[in-house]
Amino acid sequence: MLWFFLIVLAGVVLYVVSIYNRFIRYRVESENSWSQIDVQLKRRHDLIPNLVETVKGYMQFEKETLTKVIEARTNALGASDMQGRMKAEGEISGLLGRLFAVWENYPDLKANKNAMHLQEELTTTENRISYTRGHYNDVVANFNAMLEQFPSNKIAQMFGPFAKKEFFLIHEAEKEVPKVKF
Repeated sequence: MLWFFLIVLAGVVLYVVSIYNRFIRYRVESENSWSQIDVQLKRRHDLIPNLVETVKGYMQFEKETLTKVIEARTNALGASDMQGRMKAEGEISGLLGRLFAVWENYPDLKANKNAMHLQEELTTTENRISYTRGHYNDVVANFNAMLEQFPSNKIAQMFGPFAKKEFFLIHEAEKEVPKVKF
């Protein structure tokens, strides 16, 4: 009888340890995923001033769009919390989409090799951001689900300061489809 009790106790302990370790793995993986997003966002932030300088001579009538891009970049860099940063980054994505749509109206700009190179770099960066955001959201979904499911929710309450994580959502500015005039 004692052996049976010890085996059951060992099984319960191993189960609790494995659940706790999954929490740790998901927390670390979500932090790593966010840092991967951060790397791509930094790359985008570095490209934006070069893009604005390159295109502002061509896009005389689009000063408002360029100003909004720079303002959104400043807001993202100055955001004090993750939610504010995600919102500002969403605005940047939407504004860059609009900028690239307006870009089509300027044949001289489309012929400029520097401008085309910057547009290609930003497009590649936006694709990387999109991919890493998807991975981050997948990890956050797994982590948050564990926080709500029984019995892992009880283990989280007993052993750690585990809190739900925010998803990286698409904001209204990004949902707008840029209008291209032909």
